[in-house]
Amino acid sequence: MEGLTDGGVMATPGGGDRPSPPGAYQVVVIGSGPGGLQVAYWLRRHGLRLAVLSGDPSPGGMFRRWPFFQRLLSWTKPHALPPRGSRAYERFDWNSLVADEAHARARQAPLMDGTSEFPARAEMEANLAAFARETELAVRYDCRWESTRARDGGGFIVETSDGIYEADAVVVAVGVAEPYTPPGNGMDLTHHYAQVRPPESYAGRRVVILGKQNSGFELANGLLPWACSLALVSPSAAKLSVQTRTLGGVRARYVQPYEDHVLGGGVSLLDAAIDRIERVEGGDGTLAVHLRRTDGGGDLRLEAEDVISATGFTAPLRDLADLGVVISGRSRLAQLTAWWESTTVPGVWFAGTLGQAAKGLEKHGVPANSGAVHGARYNARALAERLAETQFGIPRERPSIDPAGAIDFIVRELAEGPELWHQRAYLTRILTADPEAGLVDDGVQPLTHFLDTAGPDAMGLTIEADGSGAIYPVVYSRRDGQVTEHRLDADPLLRYDTDVVRQAVTTIARETLPGVA
Repeated sequence: MEGLTDGGVMATPGGGDRPSPPGAYQVVVIGSGPGGLQVAYWLRRHGLRLAVLSGDPSPGGMFRRWPFFQRLLSWTKPHALPPRGSRAYERFDWNSLVADEAHARARQAPLMDGTSEFPARAEMEANLAAFARETELAVRYDCRWESTRARDGGGFIVETSDGIYEADAVVVAVGVAEPYTPPGNGMDLTHHYAQVRPPESYAGRRVVILGKQNSGFELANGLLPWACSLALVSPSAAKLSVQTRTLGGVRARYVQPYEDHVLGGGVSLLDAAIDRIERVEGGDGTLAVHLRRTDGGGDLRLEAEDVISATGFTAPLRDLADLGVVISGRSRLAQLTAWWESTTVPGVWFAGTLGQAAKGLEKHGVPANSGAVHGARYNARALAERLAETQFGIPRERPSIDPAGAIDFIVRELAEGPELWHQRAYLTRILTADPEAGLVDDGVQPLTHFLDTAGPDAMGLTIEADGSGAIYPVVYSRRDGQVTEHRLDADPLLRYDTDVVRQAVTTIARETLPGVA
């Protein structure tokens, strides 16, 4: 492909003029992290004229800078049973974006050096850059989003450092990327995770880290060889697990600070709230951290040369609240529909980690993976289909299914469908008995939408988990307007292409979908 398409979507060969100049487009996508790149890819596949804008100089979003100590928490297995690049392989590759073109799939594994199944930060950044390059997805970099307002007659005006863009729809994919330090007496004496210095600058120093979630333990892990003492402080106890029911658990990879704490090796894990932080008079920069214990003990006073605020990030949504978008919570996320569209300002959509605001059912207290690449990449395709259909009248593909092959289709999706495995109890594959078209594949949609929407007889396929470690299929059947939930037994080997599964889904399908043998 050569040159720019209408609207400046494709890159100019040889690196000529910057793509997507200010002007009018059907869709403006803001952000060039994994969320922005993935949703832009699918929107382009629908033939929409779009401009992809980014304040960064290159692809990658937050992965251009973090995690500070390099290794990601999400894994990619270079060698798995399914062939690399197949749809089934996506279950084992949490970091690549997804594409129709074979050469753009599974980009992460070839970039890894073989020392870990958890990519280094630079490897993840290279993966995202490769996706943008291989799909010829152009982004207007160094173009800073400044404000958004309504356009007379509908649509939006997006003001940027390069000029004004007009769009019928805006997709915001800027991540939860604004450093957040809570207010408090002396919190101005701390520095945030985002401002952490090179680790050798902490050599021989006493360090207090405020926060015991992933970023706090990541910093403690990285500073263990350098700091002479470390204390991790937060009101709640640390959760060291990969099976937590909330987003607040610490991945079990970060166990070394915990082990040092247990063994008395200079690390303290303290359940306490910050009372105040102050400079020690005559202490040559020493800080006194006053703590109120939350575990029933007495107050504490720590001295340290550095206090790091590992207290998270918020979404930099600029002036969207002035536009009417409802924003709430500590992370400052927008209130969304099940399809990741603002509930109060139609036409403003949210992709990438911002999509976690559409929480879904949260069955058994288990959250969706929308805040991570391996979940958000599937949300993006469903979002693009919905946006194209509802705002521009571009119908979704609804391939016909031969009723004689429906059971094979269902079993294959339960056994391999990466959307279902990565977005458990959140996304569902739907088979619909359409009165006119017959049995059709209605694609992957939000489960809450399927359950809350009336329609013809249909089946919704999901993989779910109850927080105990069990992972199992659940099939939802809609018959004469009534939805029934069918939980299948968990298999210890997670094999859901067995005769037992086939018999169970055959019974459900015969009762729900006409013509299924």
